[in-house]
Amino acid sequence: MEDKKILVAIDGSPHSDRVVAAGIEYAKLLKAKVVLVYCHRRIPAIVGEPSRSDSTAYIIERAEKLITSYTSRFREAAIPVEERLMEEPASPAITEVARIQHCELIIMGSRGLTNLEGLFVGSVTNRVLHTTPCSVLVVK
Repeated sequence: MEDKKILVAIDGSPHSDRVVAAGIEYAKLLKAKVVLVYCHRRIPAIVGEPSRSDSTAYIIERAEKLITSYTSRFREAAIPVEERLMEEPASPAITEVARIQHCELIIMGSRGLTNLEGLFVGSVTNRVLHTTPCSVLVVK
């Protein structure tokens, strides 16, 4: 029998704290492992060297720092957690990780840091709801 997995999607917004709290609660209830996903912004394709390497290092460093702070909360709660740093766009990345990892549940916020896109009722969340292979818990 395969272990249960929950995907917890964070973006560093204030919603992420509530999403992680819900992820801890559900992981304990379901005795599930957590796949923690953070989609960092795109690495610029048209920037030449050495600026491209500098930009890439900066984006990855910030992403690792952010995801590590949330990973530690799961570890403190004695919940097994795996990290996945993905490049935007977030909705297909979240859906694909959930499919590949055979997650039973995705936990994500209703709105995040996507500014203009967020005006359209959490467009990332909406896309995940319509394309994911599993149930989605939306945290307000």
